[in-house]
Amino acid sequence: MPAKNNHLVISALGKDQPGIVNQLSKAIYELDCNITDSRMTVLGGEFAILLMVEGPWNLLAKLEDQVPDLQERLGLVIITKRTEERSPEGNLLPYGVDVVALDHPGIVYSLASFFSDKKINIEDMTTSSYAAAHTGTPMFSVRMSIGIPADIHIAALRDEFMDFCDSMNLDAVLEPIKG
Repeated sequence: MPAKNNHLVISALGKDQPGIVNQLSKAIYELDCNITDSRMTVLGGEFAILLMVEGPWNLLAKLEDQVPDLQERLGLVIITKRTEERSPEGNLLPYGVDVVALDHPGIVYSLASFFSDKKINIEDMTTSSYAAAHTGTPMFSVRMSIGIPADIHIAALRDEFMDFCDSMNLDAVLEPIKG
């Protein structure tokens, strides 16, 4: 029977520079571990990465032992945490939310509060600020994936969400994520 794989989440943050992804992925590859999920971005002058790594517990332990050296070599703050593979929740409907608005404080908080109050989990979110074409007006966009419990009436939720967005002058779309 093959050994059960374990999971390790790695979070790293530091000054953006070429080679960070190369060095982190090399350390993982050399231990015969596998990156199963990742997110990475540059925010300002900082590079941020989240990795889900899968492998036998003893090889993940060796990877954890390399963290101080990797931090020193790459100038990163690295945090690791053991985790389990997420079990699929069959009673959640995957929906996408896209919002665009004039940039102002509180947009993310307001959206998060709306969904949290309804026990709807935000599973993934990306935001960005940009200048509108032609006018240069400061704009803000949010794209998120949410899991809507199957017992929530979607049409009523959509109506309530659109009324909420209208009241905040947010242009929004709420639609199913197609497999």
